[in-house]
Amino acid sequence: MVKYSIIVPAYNEEKSLQLFYDAVTPLMGGLQEEYEIIFVNDGSRDATKQILNDLAEKDKRVKVCHFSRNFGQQAALLCGLQEACGQAVIAMDADLQDPPEVALQMIEKWKEGFDVVHGKRKKRKGETFFKKATASLFYKFTRKITGMELQRDSGDFKLYDRKVVDAILSMNEHDRLLRAQTAWVGFKQTCVEFDRPERVAGETHYTLKKMVKLAESGIFPNTDYTLTFPIKLGVLLGVLSVICFITFVVLTCCDVWFGGLTAWLFPTVGALCAVILVCQGMANIHTAMIYKEVQNRPKYIIEEKRNFDKE
Repeated sequence: MVKYSIIVPAYNEEKSLQLFYDAVTPLMGGLQEEYEIIFVNDGSRDATKQILNDLAEKDKRVKVCHFSRNFGQQAALLCGLQEACGQAVIAMDADLQDPPEVALQMIEKWKEGFDVVHGKRKKRKGETFFKKATASLFYKFTRKITGMELQRDSGDFKLYDRKVVDAILSMNEHDRLLRAQTAWVGFKQTCVEFDRPERVAGETHYTLKKMVKLAESGIFPNTDYTLTFPIKLGVLLGVLSVICFITFVVLTCCDVWFGGLTAWLFPTVGALCAVILVCQGMANIHTAMIYKEVQNRPKYIIEEKRNFDKE
């Protein structure tokens, strides 16, 4: 029986894959327990596919899923969870920014009885101030409107117990942020701190557009705040309108010149239109997600698999 499964999403990682394999296999081999490495090729356009096939050819513990196109990191992680057989499942990046030796510390925590072990970054080398600031803002905002306690300064580098994997896989929604779902399912959780190094090779594939999309997947499916926000804002604007009306009446009765109602007409109309558009836009995002759920399309399509018994 496989004891450990390592999930590795890969998108255009031709320069990192061999380095990752060479770093991970000696450490996992030292445990003297069965393990597997599941690479999920997320529609790469470089030599990633061939390199992974070569690794699978020489090592049967290496299993590979090739997507038919790029479906995104979360879909790749989900595929890895679906295919993993291990009692403990570890998700890692292929660029070695998630140090393999930290995975061993996670395993020790798992053996102590923890069901989820987060990799928590103490330092993040090679990341811009903008990325760090937006990440911090995302965690604060998500906690505020969803009520979920996402582990701060942690990404998808985590260890999951088998029962946690089964719980996550039982959740069928289309738009996923696994770190949010991990918080939602609960269980006994802890973290292991580490200094995150720079990439060993290649460049990051997380553009601003992808980070925004990831934030949407984490926030909107996990809260109804955006649906209830318009009525709260409407009540607030109603109260302010009454106060403003009373103020105008008092100023008029006191013969105080304040520019007249026309002075406030255009900014007032503009502000109200902006509020309406923002509220409608947030509601539309929920509608779009409902539309995806109704479509019920597969979250990813596997074109080819290597070293899986069920092939």
